[in-house]
Amino acid sequence: MQKLLLGYDVGSSSIKASLIDADSGEMVSSDFSPKQEMKINSPQKGWAEQHPDSWWEHVVIATKNMLAQISSREYEIISIGVSYQMHGLVVVDENKKPLYSSIIWCDSRAVEIGNDAFNKLGGEYCLNNYLNSPGNFTASKLKWIKENQPDVFTKIYKIMLPGDYIAMRLSDKICTTISGLSEGIFWDFEKKDVAQRLLDFYGISKELIADIVPTFGQQGNLTELAAKELGLKPGIPITYRAGDQPNNALSLNVLNPGEVAATAGTSGVIYGVTDKNAVDLFSRVNTFAHVNYTKDQLRNGVLLCINGTGIQYSWIKQTILENKYSYNQLNDMAEKVEIGSNGVQCFPYGNGAERSLKNKELNGHFSGINFNIHTIGHLVRAAQEGIVFSFRYGLDIMKEMGMAFDVVRAGDSNLFQSDVFKDAFVNTCNVDLEIYNTDGAQGAARGSGIGAGYYTKESDAFKGLRVIDKLHPNVDSVKQYEEAYQSWKENLLKMLEEK
Repeated sequence: MQKLLLGYDVGSSSIKASLIDADSGEMVSSDFSPKQEMKINSPQKGWAEQHPDSWWEHVVIATKNMLAQISSREYEIISIGVSYQMHGLVVVDENKKPLYSSIIWCDSRAVEIGNDAFNKLGGEYCLNNYLNSPGNFTASKLKWIKENQPDVFTKIYKIMLPGDYIAMRLSDKICTTISGLSEGIFWDFEKKDVAQRLLDFYGISKELIADIVPTFGQQGNLTELAAKELGLKPGIPITYRAGDQPNNALSLNVLNPGEVAATAGTSGVIYGVTDKNAVDLFSRVNTFAHVNYTKDQLRNGVLLCINGTGIQYSWIKQTILENKYSYNQLNDMAEKVEIGSNGVQCFPYGNGAERSLKNKELNGHFSGINFNIHTIGHLVRAAQEGIVFSFRYGLDIMKEMGMAFDVVRAGDSNLFQSDVFKDAFVNTCNVDLEIYNTDGAQGAARGSGIGAGYYTKESDAFKGLRVIDKLHPNVDSVKQYEEAYQSWKENLLKMLEEK
């Protein structure tokens, strides 16, 4: 009987479910829901919410569609892994029911709360103990609930991250991981324990924090109720969970110092692994516990996040161009335009406060448009180049922190399927790029196999993972992109001065 590993990737655009063969590492079946991007609700400017039950609804749909593709096979699913959008807040009552919509990763409402904590606790203390400013992260979002929704706050039994909530729906157990706590600024790296001083400062009881389980290991079992909804057998162990960016790194076998992963979905991320408690003094990039961090082994991920990546490209496709063109058609148009987009520049900062810009909300901008010469292709290429330029801006910050790397790994998905984007990335950032046949759901599946103890060696979990494309910088292109980037950066700095 075929042994299979099930992975879920709970994003803000869609939920993906994948099954891989535990022995060969090859993909067996996969599906996602919804087919159009999931809605992000914004009741006020700078807010971003999704209801946790909508994630579960699409977990069920994606699972049933995935299973329908292999209905004729004989198989056993031996473990489940969960990857999820980072930094979100889910609050539930004693009956494990959500009390409020999830305040998700790109929500900006708690920026000032986090800045106040940073100033009053002391910047040196926060960077030494939390490796970050409390900023706009989960702990500060919970403080916002306390201040602005006191009736909700008094009913909270436990707080969770989005992946903790999905794992709870699978297993009926409320738990979290050290990696998850660190991304919410609930973990003290110096004391190697829950961040009690920050909780005390915010007036939050430690009792609201879920029990800690290993990132890899037994985290609960699929209940009969959840199994019936999903069309699975009860009792399957949940053996892995991680935020989407640490998990993306795992999916690319990025586990050791000096290795770097990238993704360009709704947001764009560069994620480099280090064995140091590396910090940026302005928290423009952030350091969290990696999937293989333990109290005895220091493995951290330094994360650069650009909020307005795929969501900007989707906005152009849907709002400006009214879905008249496919992504492939847009990429073809962009490919016909020269490097630099003939002077059109795009600043992809229209999805909330940007950490790389010191949590400023710059909003999205196009500039340099000439109505007589510029076409859709120029706008599309400028959008892709602008996203890459925002990556480069952040990478330079990472280099200031002492990080150095020559190769970046990415999965074959989202903007990394665009030849224009890949070319711009390689030559603007002056790095080699390796594209792999993987995604977040497959990474979660592999992680579950490690957590279930199915593999005697960690390397066995990466059977079936292959490089499908390699790109290298071109001297002439590097020069052209450098000129375009420096012009873009000059205009960015002018806009930041005006804020």
